[in-house]
Amino acid sequence: MTSESEKPGGRPDEAPEQLALIRETVRRAKAPRARPRTWRGAALAKELPVARVVVDKGVLHLDQFFDYAVPEELDAAARPGVRVRVRFGAGAHQVRGGRREGGRLIDGFLVERCADTDYTGPLAALADVVSPEPVLGPELLGLARAVADRYAGSLADVLQLAVPPRSARAESRPSPEPLPPPPAPEAGPWARYAHGEAFLAALAQGGAPRAVWNALPGPHWADELARAVAATLASGRGALVVVPDGRAAARVDAALTALLGDGRHALLTAEAGPEKRYRQWLAVRRGSVRAVVGTRAAMFAPVRDPGLVAIWDDGDASHSEPHAPQPHARDVLLLRAAHDRCGFLLGSTSCTVEAAQLVESGWARPLVAPRERVRAAAPLVRTVGDGELARDEAARAARLPSLAWQVVRDGLRSGPVLVQVPRRGYVPRLACERCRTPARCRHCAGPLEAPGQRDLRCGWCGRDEPHWRCAECGATRLRAQVVGARRTAEELGRVFPAVPVRTSGRDHVLDAVPGRPALVVSTPGAEPVAEGGYAAALLLDGWALLARPDLRAGEEALRRWIDAASLVRGQDEGGTVVVVAEPTLRPVQALVRWDPVGHAQRELAERAELGFPPVSRMGAVAGRPEAVAEFLAAAELPPEAEVLGPVPLRPAAPGGPRRPGDPPAGEAWDRALVRVPPGTGAALAAALKKAQAARLARGGTLPVRVRMDPPDIG
Repeated sequence: MTSESEKPGGRPDEAPEQLALIRETVRRAKAPRARPRTWRGAALAKELPVARVVVDKGVLHLDQFFDYAVPEELDAAARPGVRVRVRFGAGAHQVRGGRREGGRLIDGFLVERCADTDYTGPLAALADVVSPEPVLGPELLGLARAVADRYAGSLADVLQLAVPPRSARAESRPSPEPLPPPPAPEAGPWARYAHGEAFLAALAQGGAPRAVWNALPGPHWADELARAVAATLASGRGALVVVPDGRAAARVDAALTALLGDGRHALLTAEAGPEKRYRQWLAVRRGSVRAVVGTRAAMFAPVRDPGLVAIWDDGDASHSEPHAPQPHARDVLLLRAAHDRCGFLLGSTSCTVEAAQLVESGWARPLVAPRERVRAAAPLVRTVGDGELARDEAARAARLPSLAWQVVRDGLRSGPVLVQVPRRGYVPRLACERCRTPARCRHCAGPLEAPGQRDLRCGWCGRDEPHWRCAECGATRLRAQVVGARRTAEELGRVFPAVPVRTSGRDHVLDAVPGRPALVVSTPGAEPVAEGGYAAALLLDGWALLARPDLRAGEEALRRWIDAASLVRGQDEGGTVVVVAEPTLRPVQALVRWDPVGHAQRELAERAELGFPPVSRMGAVAGRPEAVAEFLAAAELPPEAEVLGPVPLRPAAPGGPRRPGDPPAGEAWDRALVRVPPGTGAALAAALKKAQAARLARGGTLPVRVRMDPPDIG
């Protein structure tokens, strides 16, 4: 399964630069330095009296190590990797000079002990060693440094994501003794894939296979991940699995416990609480546990001697870290696989363009099932187009076409039926009943809403609109453009009064439902697992997902549909899915054929032709117009860089949800995209980082946000 290409890294064409970043940090060159002078007469440690510290201050122009003197009384406790307290500024000096800031005590990590320093003045002394527990090893430090440079961020920001907050009680408890390696597992459901058994065998024998796995629909993916972890543990190495949410983590956790028993893996999720999570993290750091399953933050878990890093459903937005420098779990695991020369597994029932690029470049091999197995495992998919929906009397009355009603009735005879609605709530958006033009406010052009069946009101400015008339055709009647989950549940409950109706969404997400007949109305991503699988599924308002003004709209819609349809019984068991969307569209056709890989390959080819990510790399610069213009003028961009924009950023709706990239309320911001061809992404990140650091060092007051590889380029 291992590719012949040896070009590892977050992007295959930039691997040598990323590997060099890690190796340079881990094996720091030791240049001759002078022994430090005594600071205020304090007695220094007799051996290695200099401590190199990374301070917990995520400012780009201070993104470097600082030298401190080690007092004699802290000599024994001040070991590499421990948390320390230092006085920053007023007597604390940088390794390579620079301005001083503040004189307060701040936290940091001791990176290494040295015999001398290249700073000629007196050094400030370490104020304290917070804990003797070494939490920052050289491998984790090297990974954090590479991630910071890849995303044009600071090392301190990455370390805040990589090392969890300290819990003294957790540190005081000893970790259990490590268990011996388990026997290699049977192939089990991996036998359904063309090279599944060979992949497991390579892991069990100490190999480093790299694969992009298109999982068959159904409930077996968690067991398949567990068997890959067990095969890696059998070789005496560690394994790491990153999943998008706590529900997926619980499924993999249960599968690992059933396969290997207790004590062989750690579960790192936010639901565990700070103390338990830190205790589990320490068990991994100390080598007591060799396998980790967790959500996004687990991508930095300090697994000893990793033999496999795996990510499930890499297209889920939860894998993108919202805090600076906003790394994506997939790219972090790619860096780990390259540096540690371990196995890599990217799995999903769908397929992202980034996954297709890894296969197309030869860095990873495809791991797929034969087409006959795919057809047997996948449900039958039927489509209802928008024109057909408009002519259907049943749809006019209750928004669901006749085909959907028939599928629901048939499905309820043998089990639960899933109904996926793109939005939660009641009636989030309205449109003209005749021409379907969106209903908008006359004052601010915001969307009109009818909360609780009251008079029309603007969702942005809050003004009432009692006498609305369509600006296109003059009609006065409205229809629900996208009906929310609660309204859909009410409509279905009236039509099927004897059938229980359950809802699952952001406010209340169900983990599982029994296999008895019931209607389950869910928003995308919140679908509960049904015992024995759903008998049928309805995917409503497909156009709402496809019409998003985003480069990934088609890919994301297909991923949402396949995730939901994968919970339905296979075609051999009578499982049926009805998608309400235009049948001729490419994502709809990919769903009908159950061919997410082919869809991703075609998307990748088109993006390569147009120079879109992930073939090219992009950096986004956002801020007030004058600040963005000044930043771009000062940045020393690579010669190949192409600046797109700036263009105005659309402000967030008043009172609506805010995304990490939204401008502050009431401010007009611009955004520029900087695009570079393959192989120059690292140079672009370095240029943007240098420009941001220089701007901050000059005391720039206007905020400018820099982000590499923005997920939404609209």
